[in-house]
Amino acid sequence: MKYLPLNPELFVQNRNRFIQKMEKNSIAIFNSNDELPTNGDQLHRFKQNSDLYWLTGIEQEDTMLILFPDNPDPKYREVLVLVRPNELKEKWDGHRLRANEGTSISGIKTVIWLDTVDATLQPWIHAADTIYLNTNENDRKSNNVQVRDYRYATLMQQRFPLHNYRRSAKILKELRAIKTALEVEVMQKAIDITDITFRRVMQLIKPGIMEYEIEAEIYHSFLSQRATGPGYSSIIASGDRARILHYIDNNQECKDGELILMDFGAEYGGYNADLSRTVPVNGKFSRRQKTVYNACLHLHHYAASILKPGISIVDYTEKVGDEATVIFQKIGLLKKSDIKNEDPDNRAYRKYLYHGISHHLGIDVHDLGTRTEPIKAGMVFTVEPGIYIEEEKMGVRIENNFWITRNGNKDLMKNIPITVEEIEAYMKK
Repeated sequence: MKYLPLNPELFVQNRNRFIQKMEKNSIAIFNSNDELPTNGDQLHRFKQNSDLYWLTGIEQEDTMLILFPDNPDPKYREVLVLVRPNELKEKWDGHRLRANEGTSISGIKTVIWLDTVDATLQPWIHAADTIYLNTNENDRKSNNVQVRDYRYATLMQQRFPLHNYRRSAKILKELRAIKTALEVEVMQKAIDITDITFRRVMQLIKPGIMEYEIEAEIYHSFLSQRATGPGYSSIIASGDRARILHYIDNNQECKDGELILMDFGAEYGGYNADLSRTVPVNGKFSRRQKTVYNACLHLHHYAASILKPGISIVDYTEKVGDEATVIFQKIGLLKKSDIKNEDPDNRAYRKYLYHGISHHLGIDVHDLGTRTEPIKAGMVFTVEPGIYIEEEKMGVRIENNFWITRNGNKDLMKNIPITVEEIEAYMKK
């Protein structure tokens, strides 16, 4: 890892929160992600299972976690499973964690080796009544690859068919949505790295620069600050490409008079930032660009003002849509007739704002959390309204990250330049 060691208490707290939700005399088993092949003898860069990381802080492949709070032997109530270090393999692939290193990262005192886990685990399974197994229940999951979690679940049900089985994901969706202060502290570090990077990028941008040159500077800035790298594929979209929500080609020239929409965020300590800003390529907003930008900024501030505990995502989205309808009429995008005749299921404002306003943020950029229950204190959300105008070949999006508290919310990106005046002044430097 490139980042400095995290406080293991973060992961101790997360495990305790999960254990409190487990049924009596139950055991929970978590597996790392697979190492996935590309072509030839190459592998994709390994990315740890988010749930396992949330519980342990371990990024190494072939890792397991076993939680058995009612184990008669206190030593084995939480067990970290690591692959046994092999000196010859380490000459090729590098260092693997020793037991003391796994303990230092996770706070788990008992560490066993993967090649012993089957024999060790079997009597614990026999002593338990219920087995918690994990699957990916992120609402945005879009692939059907038979990953290790699903293969393991099938194997366990074949070997131990008479046990009761429960879904860890149901608990994790509730718990991971609520961030502890230690988690937010790590997220703030990712955000601060992203802040510095945005300021660097603003001074780099000028007519003629290529989108990929900006992306390269982002990557360089992240790594130079001990970030793992980008939390997701950076979007560097100048001109009309800003209307493409997931544009990642980043291969075009940024031209004089255009706006450039940038959506990027650092990953640090397994947690992510998610920033969007739209700036003028030449450092100066035109009158129309300023009007549209300020309209988007108004929506951003309005959305942030109502994102509080108790409101549902549905009501929140509807209220932002109502405000967008008013604002879009003011800036000449909608007519009264458009609003009067709108389809309730596809409102008029959706022509210019066709995505959601917020999503959960954490270990995953689109983090676990329900979208049907009221918003609760402790959640971290993005706030990211946009205005996309096909006729004007223009797209604007403004995004900050907010920690919901009992008394409202805290803007974790409050120090990052956001107004027209702040952006123009910074780009002049």
